[in-house]
Amino acid sequence: MTGPAPAIRVTEVLAALSLTTDLATGAPFEKGLATCLVATTLAERVGLGAADRQVVFQAALLGAIGCTSRASENAAAFADDIAFQRAYHVLDPGDAPMFAAQLTRFGSWTPERQPQVRDRYAAVTPANAAAAVRSVCEVSRALGPRLGLPDAAVLALTEVKERWDGRGSPEQLRGEEISLTGRIVHLAEQAVLAAAGQGRRGAEAELKRRAGGHLDPDLVAAFSADALWDCLDVPDALSAVLRAEPGVPVYIRPAERLRLCLALAVVVDLKGRWLLGHSGHVADLACGAAELSGSTGVELENLRAAALLHDLGRAAVSSAIWDRPGPLGPGDWERVRLHTYWTDRVLRRCPGLTDLADLAAGHHERLDGSGYHRGVRGHDLPRPARILAAADVFAALTEPRPHRPAHAGDAAAAILMSEATAGALDTAACAAVIEAAGLRKPRTELPCGLTEREVDVLRLAARGLSNREIAAELVVSERTVGHHLAHIYDKTGRRTRAGAAVFAMEHGLLPT
Repeated sequence: MTGPAPAIRVTEVLAALSLTTDLATGAPFEKGLATCLVATTLAERVGLGAADRQVVFQAALLGAIGCTSRASENAAAFADDIAFQRAYHVLDPGDAPMFAAQLTRFGSWTPERQPQVRDRYAAVTPANAAAAVRSVCEVSRALGPRLGLPDAAVLALTEVKERWDGRGSPEQLRGEEISLTGRIVHLAEQAVLAAAGQGRRGAEAELKRRAGGHLDPDLVAAFSADALWDCLDVPDALSAVLRAEPGVPVYIRPAERLRLCLALAVVVDLKGRWLLGHSGHVADLACGAAELSGSTGVELENLRAAALLHDLGRAAVSSAIWDRPGPLGPGDWERVRLHTYWTDRVLRRCPGLTDLADLAAGHHERLDGSGYHRGVRGHDLPRPARILAAADVFAALTEPRPHRPAHAGDAAAAILMSEATAGALDTAACAAVIEAAGLRKPRTELPCGLTEREVDVLRLAARGLSNREIAAELVVSERTVGHHLAHIYDKTGRRTRAGAAVFAMEHGLLPT
């Protein structure tokens, strides 16, 4: 007789989000964990109480939560959104000679296009930086409460690009206008990034150089007085983070982690404008098929959680690949095939999600052994894995992609069953997914009083279409689109494309 499922520590799940954002920003793996340790230790050294240290802990762990909000735009402008983020996080426009030197190297990830990428960054950033960072902040404000973060931690997440000298974005906050939590997180992140590239002595010199410009000089002095590196000299960073968490840890039942898993799914689906809502779509199809196949209780809960997390590894692949309309080369295909490996690695790293790793990371495995990344065969794929694989294929077929429009349901069903006939997918699982898709009930009420036409506009705006492109798609005037968008923003409270995309995914409006 089995006992109750063990409780899950919330911080273990949040750590998975931290690791995912490491992948999305091109940072060293576990950079977020290291930043959390340094920030929490510094907060204690400067005398913050337990409640304030907890805010620092949470903000530092999830400081990059909004990093995918402009992934597609950054990939389009700078060739590779991950490489762009890696370079952007260490730029210092407050030090003219240093900034000039940094710009000479900017764009080095695309040698054939470096001059154009560098010049584009120099040309567009002064006018567009505030709007771009507001997009990041809106995603942080939307997802922070879903993750259980207090208002003070969410505030710090909206300050990630502010600077002590007032030259940051989006509000050009100066000095102590930036929350103490935000200033501590800024310093900790810069310390960890500099140490990764320059060693610890080099990092201390870098912090001193940024003091009074990017960073609070008093905090830099406190850091320099005792470099705080000891907190990183641990055999396991995640275990150290769990030990360092201030206050009383929060535990939840496995079923309750779904709200956290949905937040992770939203962050990953923002990686490509054609991926919005895909994870939730797969979860709905998989669970519907599993119910039709006789699954109940914990098995269904675990399947939904795994389906929401199955594409975490997409964060490690540039949006330039996910959004590309043309064929992929061998190198790009290899990167795509590795996304399941990264899903597996993130989930196995976090005890609260380890039980989902095999299922979530196995969605591209096939019965005949032709799948990836492990290449397992049918006898190693249990029923939930077979259902998830079929649901992922069917969902992708019925969603538009940059190289093709969405397939109609009947056409997608035919393609899915042909995969089963060929021996790649399980016939019963495919049939159950098709039945689940046919049984979906029509929506009877839309959120926030949106109209059907406003939802049509919202879906297209979330994918980054301009007003003119939306007007052409819906055969209406640009002025009408503008009116619809004004109503959408008023009703939802969102003001950016990324914020609208998060709203649409949260309410099941994407994909269509």
